Amino acid sequence: METKTTYLASLLQTCIDNKAHLAGKLIHAHILRSRLSADTFLSNRLIEFYAKCNAIDASRRLFDQMPKRDIYTWNAILGAYCKASKLEDAHVLFAEMPERNIVSWNTLISALSRNGFERKALRVYHRMRWEGFMPTHFTLASVFSACGALIDVDCGRRCHEISIKIGLDSNMYVGNALLGMYAKCRCIGDAIQAFGDVPEPNEVSFTAMMGALADSDQVDEAFRLFRLMLRNRIHVDSVSLSSVLGVCSREGCGEFRLHDSNDVLPSNAHGQQVHCLTIKLGFETDIHLSNSLLDMYTKNGNMDSAEMIFDNMPIFSNVSWNVMIAGCGLKYQSNKAIEYLQRMQHHGFEPDEITCVNMLVACIRSGDIEAGRQIFDGMLSPSLSSWNTILSGYSQNENHKEAVKLFREMQFRNVQPDRTTLAIILSSLAGMMLMESGRQVHAVSQKASFHTDIYLASGLIGMYSKCGKIETAKRIFDRIAKMDIVSWNSMMAGLSLNSLDKEAFTYFKQMREKGMFPSQFSYATILSCCAKLSSLSQGRQVHSQMVREGYMNDAYVGSALIDMYSKCGDVDAARCFFDMMLGKNTVTWNEMIHGYAQNGRGDEAVLLYEDMIGSGKKPDGITFVAVLTACSHSGLVETGIKIFNSMQQEHGVEPSVDHYTCIIDSLGRAGRLHEAEVLIDTMPCKDDTIIWEVLLSSCRVHADVSLARRAAEELLRLDPQNSAPYVLLGNIYSSLGRWDDAKAVRQLMSEKQVVKDPGYSWIEHKNGMLAFVVDDDSRMVNDEAVVVND
Repeated sequence: METKTTYLASLLQTCIDNKAHLAGKLIHAHILRSRLSADTFLSNRLIEFYAKCNAIDASRRLFDQMPKRDIYTWNAILGAYCKASKLEDAHVLFAEMPERNIVSWNTLISALSRNGFERKALRVYHRMRWEGFMPTHFTLASVFSACGALIDVDCGRRCHEISIKIGLDSNMYVGNALLGMYAKCRCIGDAIQAFGDVPEPNEVSFTAMMGALADSDQVDEAFRLFRLMLRNRIHVDSVSLSSVLGVCSREGCGEFRLHDSNDVLPSNAHGQQVHCLTIKLGFETDIHLSNSLLDMYTKNGNMDSAEMIFDNMPIFSNVSWNVMIAGCGLKYQSNKAIEYLQRMQHHGFEPDEITCVNMLVACIRSGDIEAGRQIFDGMLSPSLSSWNTILSGYSQNENHKEAVKLFREMQFRNVQPDRTTLAIILSSLAGMMLMESGRQVHAVSQKASFHTDIYLASGLIGMYSKCGKIETAKRIFDRIAKMDIVSWNSMMAGLSLNSLDKEAFTYFKQMREKGMFPSQFSYATILSCCAKLSSLSQGRQVHSQMVREGYMNDAYVGSALIDMYSKCGDVDAARCFFDMMLGKNTVTWNEMIHGYAQNGRGDEAVLLYEDMIGSGKKPDGITFVAVLTACSHSGLVETGIKIFNSMQQEHGVEPSVDHYTCIIDSLGRAGRLHEAEVLIDTMPCKDDTIIWEVLLSSCRVHADVSLARRAAEELLRLDPQNSAPYVLLGNIYSSLGRWDDAKAVRQLMSEKQVVKDPGYSWIEHKNGMLAFVVDDDSRMVNDEAVVVND
């Protein structure tokens, strides 16, 4: 009998290993015919067999019919429920168990941890410890996984101590799980220590460590570790290669070579080397690795290589299509993304939530907010990520009214916002100056326990700053427990926005003293402060810091530096830096052209504009404002008209009110007032105060009283409280000796209680700034020089 039972158990094990459902059922029938159904050992095997074949109901029926059960029986049915992800039934069964062993606890803890119930897994673990059970390497691996998912490093450290105490810290399984936990908790130092403590690191150890280094922006170190993995002949599998491709997809990859050589390769070559290695190791047909290659190439902006791989893939998955659609979004190619969506559906793939989100992002990044909204409205049940994407699109396109309207609809649908949602809507409310609504969002964030979130705190600082409540913004900043560079930048930008540039310098200095390294935005903000204060000496100090910290080729910071030198009057220094810059973009060219315009060097501005066109850079609306301003200030009327006429004809840029203003100013300065008046009468946007103010100013210079009166009347119609038309018209009458008319204008100004803003001038000297107010005595401004230290 024992021999037969052993033989049948062996056959059942074979069926379990191969998921041979029909063969297993035949063996079950034979057991019933042989009257062996009461055999507990065989019944336990049958429960495992049915569970393996996903027949959980058959396992349960067999369990209920068993006359005698042992601990293995209970563990078998518990394992069956856990494998089927029926965790509520598993919990009930676990509570009913007459006895439990470590296998019972491990089975439940592992299932809870795998299925996203990490907090419950830890509770079960603590209960296990309270009942006196000692964890095994399986227990600790599941617990470390749960701690990592919850970012609960404190619990993870306590379990780490237990693993050392019971001698499991050197176990490979435990060591890799511990490394993964510290990596997910962003404790890079502990992760490195855990990696070093693994006696013989395997591919899992190296892969986890590379991911941890990449996540902490130590990309060069991650690549060095991969080279070490290759040198040590550690088995490289598709997961390892996918991990290192994920590192290659990050920006600023540094200098990486698979083989030690003196050649420094561009960042895209790093991924190409790994691509070659995947071919060498025979992984070309691995769909998971192919998707990782697509992701790497698209994120590096190399869509040609991505398309070549995609077109040669033997099979696709939804992930493949989603990556290509996302890649089109990164290149602002919404039309191409739509083509991939259509091809995806043609091949029989059903778009999922990620497809819709990627399409939404592609449309919004391409500026096609209407197409994005159509995709969003077509979603049956948009996820929170989808809501955030469409809200962000409206906010970035400055359609704040629609963003607020959509946020209200989101609330009506009972979709709970997260910190990203609240930060986006705070930006829109700030754009509309709706401070009271912003306060309501602030209250919601406190109710939802987001008030301590540093990301949202930065959004609140921005909102209150834009609404002029800088003291409230300061209080929020001071309450941040652990400040990051974003919070410092938000505070400095808020101070600068409220013309507290000296105080922004003080915050910049404090930030450096606390060991925080400035980002591109930090330098751009502080350089803007220098420009507004006309403080060339401080601007030079900031420039020196930028050189030391390697920001010289950053287009964003470089544009801010050019703007600072230009506004401080040192346009030659601006041009010198411009010529040294490697990565010039349209903004950089615009700043330099505008710098020449500000300093009255129109000929050089026009030459630079022509150089820009010759270099292949496409001018935008701001480019034309800059060069037309230069033409106006330097008397280059015909050149300005020629450039103005070329805007739409040659470059496809529709002239705006700013461009018309520049041409009217240019004609007015040259005394061609009739042409300016004709242009105003034919232009589509004549109801603009600046246009009439510019014309009125020109009338004063050329003493054209008739046209001046018309311009003043238009200005008073558009903005009755504007002091400019009264002052300019009064000055025209005074210069012509028409004192009664001048007196009548000033009397009308007094009756309407219109107040003229005083003019200011200032000079910088070693102890501060000396300010001069028109019609007032000179006085020293309470302004200590702020020294920007290292």
